[in-house]
Amino acid sequence: MALFQAEEYFERIRNTKIRMAQAGIDVLIVSDPANMNYLTGYDGWSFYVPQAVVISLDSEQPVWIGRGMDAAGASHTTFLNEEHIIGYPDDYVQSSVKHPMNFVAEQIKRRGWDNRAIGVEMDAYYFSARGFVELRQDLPRADFKDGNLLVSWVRINKSDAEIEYMKQAGKICERVMQTALDNLSPGVRECDAVAAVYQTQMAGTAEFGGDYPAIVPMMPTGEKTSAPHLTWTDEPYENEQAVNLELAACRHRYHAPLARTAYLGKNPSQQLTRLAEHTVDGLNLTLEAIKPGLLCEEVEMVWRRHIAKAGLEKESRIGYSMGLNYPPDWGEHTASLRPGDKTVLAPNMTFHMILGMWMDNYGFECSESFRVTEDGCETLADFPRKLFVIN
Repeated sequence: MALFQAEEYFERIRNTKIRMAQAGIDVLIVSDPANMNYLTGYDGWSFYVPQAVVISLDSEQPVWIGRGMDAAGASHTTFLNEEHIIGYPDDYVQSSVKHPMNFVAEQIKRRGWDNRAIGVEMDAYYFSARGFVELRQDLPRADFKDGNLLVSWVRINKSDAEIEYMKQAGKICERVMQTALDNLSPGVRECDAVAAVYQTQMAGTAEFGGDYPAIVPMMPTGEKTSAPHLTWTDEPYENEQAVNLELAACRHRYHAPLARTAYLGKNPSQQLTRLAEHTVDGLNLTLEAIKPGLLCEEVEMVWRRHIAKAGLEKESRIGYSMGLNYPPDWGEHTASLRPGDKTVLAPNMTFHMILGMWMDNYGFECSESFRVTEDGCETLADFPRKLFVIN
């Protein structure tokens, strides 16, 4: 059974078709699993093999095409009629002589769509170079166009139902962050603290359970807090050691990331303490400035001007749109809070603002996931913003 009402999926499809028509695309082959989910409801761990949702301007429902054994999963999770769920034989899987995109091309031919402008998601994680080569070879009459991020830009404006799941993820994430802090102690192995985090991510709350986030817990220690995107080891935590906590919770594939930094001991350095104060103050000021009509680059400028007063700068973006997704990323790859991004904020857009300050041999992180409201913004989680000193 699909997560949302059929009418919501049809509204998403209508909005996608408007963008397709504007881009001169008649048929769109969607390979990004988040976009497949968004358009049909499909939810399965099957994206390690080629699969697609094909949407045509002249067809009311899209066509789901995937591995034969996953067709039952499509029946269970999508709103599609059975005739719009097509499984390919298993001898297409990891074959050197045929490819699932050959099967997709055959389905397109059968529907008389092979002489049209066909869009493909050229930069999607799960759309391979070989897949594109096979499509072009099998559909010589098609006019191929890049439809990358076309659906993602439709996704940037969330429905109220989507927002509700993200708020639930935010509630779970409060518990996830508290669990991480509760398990930080000298002598505890990093992997054991992460195991506790995973348990809370899946267990959720008493009211609703969690789902697997698109990114693993990132909890580097000591001098490794100077670098983003590090995970954990089996080494024990030490006294007088910092730990970055970039975590998230997920509810029905909708995410709420949250980052904080903790210090085990009594004597965090003055430089770390000052960096934490400047960063938290900047986060508060920037969140207060957010409102509909503001440009993404204007949001970033609030932060940039604040930290400049302390002689600091941050070269990387400070946030990005996020929400529904699968590994390896919860971001939507559309709007970014950085110079030059002219995206106009609108109600029900959702972002992860992560102020990661990674210095030469130390670092500090503080982030919030937020929704743009009618007159400002609201965070998805409610958790103290500070450097957590754990004696």
